[in-house]
Amino acid sequence: METYIALLRGINVGGKNKISMPELRTAFEEIGFLDVVTYINSGNVVFSSDSKDRVELIKQCEAIIVEKFMLNIPVAIVSATDLSTTLQHAPDWWNIDKDAIHYAIFVISPMSVAEVFAAVGEVKPEYEQIAYHENVIFWSAPRETFNKSRWSKIASSSVNNNVTIRNANTVNKLLMLTH
Repeated sequence: METYIALLRGINVGGKNKISMPELRTAFEEIGFLDVVTYINSGNVVFSSDSKDRVELIKQCEAIIVEKFMLNIPVAIVSATDLSTTLQHAPDWWNIDKDAIHYAIFVISPMSVAEVFAAVGEVKPEYEQIAYHENVIFWSAPRETFNKSRWSKIASSSVNNNVTIRNANTVNKLLMLTH
């Protein structure tokens, strides 16, 4: 049995793509996932499954969301093991400065990290820091100059529908929920 985290992209944002977390949890249980827990309203679901096929897990999650909520929502799936490894490879500066914003940008397949970098553009080192490990991009920027950073504009970029973003606190809490 493997523990996974499903990261739904763009739900419950600005009144759009509304999904109730208790209903989402029930939907995941109905398709056979075990130990299902949701965390905050942004579409984070921790669950266990015998399946090792991430592509199939994504298809199952996306299909149940269409069936139960009539929404086409991209889903990223990361195993608890992979998330733990990824966080071990986070840069030393990520999630350290309490006066900065720290995000983990999960790239949704088939998009690649290189394609995201090409679309968003060069980092502005005077305003932001960026690094990545596999399909997760670590990004930090001071609050006071956040709007001057290039990567703060990722939501208006051409790759917006191919990433889902979580702050550092959420990512760390999700990993804790997998134990």
